Amino acid sequence: MRATGGSSRVMCDNVPGLVSRQRQLCHRHPDVMRAVGLGVAEWTAECQHQFRQHRWNCNTLDRDHSLFGRVLLRSSRESAFVYAISSAGVVFAITRACSQGELKSCSCDPKKKGTAKDSKGTFDWGGCSDNIDYGIKFARAFVDAKERKGKDARALMNLHNNRAGRKAVKRFLKQECKCHGVSGSCTLRTCWLAMADFRKTGDYLWKKYNGAIQVVMNQDGTGFTVANKRFKKPTKNDLVYFENSPDYCIRDREAGSLGTAGRVCNLTSRGMDSCEVMCCGRGYDTSRVTRMTKCECKFHWCCAVRCQDCLEALDVHTCKAPKNADWATST
Repeated sequence: MRATGGSSRVMCDNVPGLVSRQRQLCHRHPDVMRAVGLGVAEWTAECQHQFRQHRWNCNTLDRDHSLFGRVLLRSSRESAFVYAISSAGVVFAITRACSQGELKSCSCDPKKKGTAKDSKGTFDWGGCSDNIDYGIKFARAFVDAKERKGKDARALMNLHNNRAGRKAVKRFLKQECKCHGVSGSCTLRTCWLAMADFRKTGDYLWKKYNGAIQVVMNQDGTGFTVANKRFKKPTKNDLVYFENSPDYCIRDREAGSLGTAGRVCNLTSRGMDSCEVMCCGRGYDTSRVTRMTKCECKFHWCCAVRCQDCLEALDVHTCKAPKNADWATST
């Protein structure tokens, strides 16, 4: 259902935090903005999946229009990841909506027509190739508009990470083909370009987060130089950040940290989700819980698997709260 001019104006005027250029694009393309809105839940879930075993777990804050609260005020590697994954999510959501015929301003990629060649021979472009160039173009215009208002150091950092996110989606565009011919032979092929599942983009950006490069502004204020000369200069695909991250151990309003009190930890792990690391040395509580699981599963010909419902008891370990569990306040 298309939004009327009046309803789209109400929608756009009620989205907090938009600059004038973003509101203009929202008024002009309400259907695109609706697709972007639906995509927010998708990239937020991907962020939470990637950080699920870390002290900061990409938690969102209710009643905070910035979604992640004050954590984004710090120019940290977590901010770098959030800007990259959200920019990628906008590209993915718009491109998918184009292919599904939900937008007036775009459809399948119009350039993928006629005959082409690859390593397997000649093929015909057919089906619906994802119009990722449109998704990238709109995402750049909309997401980057806020940063172009002020060309300070943080704006340049955000623009760099926004671009890295957009490029990550295009990196996993893949060619898919269908064979035509006698008995399924591939004498004729029809091919199209399709985006990979968003998880691939998330996994790639997670690796970039772990290898993010700390930078400082160059002397003329137009770009970056590495903070530590032993590290390589960042490429357009790398994530960059200025400030070291807080430890996220305690609730700290200024840092936007909710702390790790009450978080589930893994007693047998030696990684970031271990009780020692997750609980920041404060210790953990153990509770016995029961849950229903499938057990004694048997295969029946043909073709079903039937299982019993069994109660399973297990220990759940959760991080203790610090002795002073109130919000930390800066002095």
